[in-house]
This record gives sequence, structure tokens and C-alpha cells, in this order.
Amino acid sequence: MPEFQLRIDSWGRLVYRDETGGEHADAVPVRAFPITDPHHWVIICDAQGRELRCIEDLTALPDAVRTALEDELARREFVPQIRRVIQVSSYLEPAQWEVETDRGRTSFVLKTEDDVRRLGPYSALLLDSQGIRYLVADTRDLDAYGRRAVDRYL
Repeated sequence: MPEFQLRIDSWGRLVYRDETGGEHADAVPVRAFPITDPHHWVIICDAQGRELRCIEDLTALPDAVRTALEDELARREFVPQIRRVIQVSSYLEPAQWEVETDRGRTSFVLKTEDDVRRLGPYSALLLDSQGIRYLVADTRDLDAYGRRAVDRYL
């Protein structure tokens, strides 16, 4: 893979520098498969959304570049993991969900059953009415009430 550099400038922006020395401020990293394969296929885009580089494997990058990229991705991504379903107001939508996540207790509105997607045999992604994604990494880790609540939509 040809050399490129990433750095954070004094304004807090990610700056991508290609192998020819061309720089792009406000670069945006995007994971192609953020939940199922977070260490592969990261795309770096310019401020207008045009692809600058596709990175197949983050572990193949030099440490400094990988750290800058992972730090920027962590700032952009917010996907709390549901640890426990405390209560679901109704099995008719819209439904108010009260959950405990890896980031604390919260509640959200699930507008429609189409906002729950299966990611694998035992994982699911819920999208609330505000566009926030919640991950259930493994439904088998939930208690019986939580499994029934999530399985109802899968």
C-alpha cells in the first residue's frame, strides 16, 4: 500500500495527505461494515464525500496512522450496546423502549418494526426515532423478557 498520512490539525480536523503531498482538510473516515467487520474496509472521503482512499485492513497500517484513524472513527460513531431491556410500552408501534446500555440507562421510541434489523443469527440493530442506532450484540445474553422483546421484531 502506498504511503499516506493522517493528522489532526490545530482546528481539530482530520487532514489526509496522499503520497504526492496533496492535502485534504476535513477528511472523513467511514467504515463500510461498522458492526460486522470494524477492522476492515474503511474509506477516507474528502469534505464533499468523494472517496480519497480505501483501506482494506486497519491492522496493516503504521501505528500512528491507525491510531489517528481509530480515534477519529470513535468520535464519529455512537452505537450503544443494549445490555438489558427494562420495559417496552407496547408491541404496537410506535413503542417506548427503556433499556440499559453500555453507556447507561436510556429510553427511546421505536417507530416501526422495520427499524429493527437482524445482523447475524443472534445480533440485531435497532434504530430509534432520532436516528440513533442501538446494538444487541447477542440476544442470548439478554434475560427472557429482553429476548422476547427483541425476537418479536426479528
